[in-house]
Amino acid sequence: MTDDATRAREPEQDDEAADDGQAHPKLKRKAYERELRALQVQLCHLQDWVRQTGARIIVVFEGRDAAGKGGTIKALTERVSPRVFRVAALPAPSDRQKTQMFMQRYIEHFPAAGEIVIFDRSWYNRAGVERVMGFCGDADLRRFLDLCPRIERFIVGGGTQLIKFWLEVGRKEQKRRFLARIDDPVRQWKLSPMDLESYSRWYAYSLARDEMLAATDIDEAPWYIVRSDDKRRARLNCIAHLLHLIPYKAVGREAVTLPKRVKDNAYDDTLRHRHFVPELH
Repeated sequence: MTDDATRAREPEQDDEAADDGQAHPKLKRKAYERELRALQVQLCHLQDWVRQTGARIIVVFEGRDAAGKGGTIKALTERVSPRVFRVAALPAPSDRQKTQMFMQRYIEHFPAAGEIVIFDRSWYNRAGVERVMGFCGDADLRRFLDLCPRIERFIVGGGTQLIKFWLEVGRKEQKRRFLARIDDPVRQWKLSPMDLESYSRWYAYSLARDEMLAATDIDEAPWYIVRSDDKRRARLNCIAHLLHLIPYKAVGREAVTLPKRVKDNAYDDTLRHRHFVPELH
């Protein structure tokens, strides 16, 4: 982790400089979908194991804007039950929540037995966006960085597995993704004034990231860095590592056969109604 953080601090010549990380040939869609399908089968096995054992798991996704958190979470959850894999993407705190203990609004989303909760951003907002944008004072930040490891040890000690991923995108690739959002009408909603402000404060976020990782990378809940300039490889690597970290086993299922339909009171049940959706496609 130290090497990654050091490389992240090295200055680049300009926005068009090469990104950090190893260059790989582009992963073709068919190969990506084949690998993702295999991982999603294992996620279904994990789901059965979590239900059977009553495990409680929290997965935190953090990273720069446009690092690919949403796409990774979608790939992780699209083939499993939302009753087991719950995604928590909290909005800005309400006036009432601002008067609560800082962690309080996150804790109410923590998993019960048989659940995996995925935080699309988390309590680490305090060490990231709140710090960079000046939404919290230095004393609040230092208190958070001091208390967060203690709270996470308490969470893990209580029997909940806590897994933390940081998705790291390079400057050149982040710029490309922001420009793509500007030009694509189905992605423009992803680009907020806060995103533009975060783009301009690249180095402030780098410093915040480095200090956060240094203060909160604990043995009980370490940070795992995912290089995400290549979205497809990042998703596969992240899901594979998540599966590696959880000691699940495939759970046997009874064979399923469809029962015969009961024909008592059978009738012509062809649907007849005035309002059908026009078949334009």
